[in-house]
Amino acid sequence: MSLTSHSSTFLLPNLPTDDGPALTYALVILNQSLPKFTPLLWKHAKVHICADGGANRVFDELPGMFPHEEASEIRKRYKPYAIKGDMDSIRTDVLDYYRGLGTMIIDESQDQDTTDLNKCVTYIRDSLNPEHPNLCILVTGALGGRFDHEMGNINVICCFPSMRIILLSDDSLIQLLPSKHHHKIHIHSSVEGPHCGLIPIGMVAGRTSTTGLQWNLDNTEMRFGGLVSTSNIVKENIVTVQSDSDLLWTISIKKD
Repeated sequence: MSLTSHSSTFLLPNLPTDDGPALTYALVILNQSLPKFTPLLWKHAKVHICADGGANRVFDELPGMFPHEEASEIRKRYKPYAIKGDMDSIRTDVLDYYRGLGTMIIDESQDQDTTDLNKCVTYIRDSLNPEHPNLCILVTGALGGRFDHEMGNINVICCFPSMRIILLSDDSLIQLLPSKHHHKIHIHSSVEGPHCGLIPIGMVAGRTSTTGLQWNLDNTEMRFGGLVSTSNIVKENIVTVQSDSDLLWTISIKKD
């Protein structure tokens, strides 16, 4: 079984150049409050896409992160490449503003069966993935707010198990660990941890083993209604995970 490495280097001020094959980052912004580190993610990303009302957040909130600069200059600097979704939450003034700057507007209002995040991930997969095989999609605004929205966003990462997709908030991140790989997670203790969790999703995880945690699992069964590894603690710089079922990995993000 192949080994897949994971690292939250996108939370670091500068991406390391000696950390294996470089990932290409795409940033998707959903319609929830922007994390404080959004400008850092934007800097690391090659493409920036707003999901519908996520454009309101970029327009309204990013200028506040640069209080000593003109809001108009910040809005021009942080111009999304595309706005995609069913267009039911973006304000008309915001839509007109970014259209005037040349942002691509992709109206998917005819599709009411998939979420705006699903639409954005599909677009990135179909247009960027062949060109950038080491693609990682960072998603802000995916956690917090309505619980059904959170679960819908978690469902999206389960719908695309072969893609690296990381859901982010100010407090934590979530990503899928597919069972067809063994996983090696590099911990950057300056920006993340120590609290973490491994959560079975959709089915019983019959056998899961880990290293690097305060409470390691040893061929342990996890299920809802039984044991779920929440409120665990990272104890080493590398955590390893292998399981017979897909798991969600989550780790806390440190405050400044």
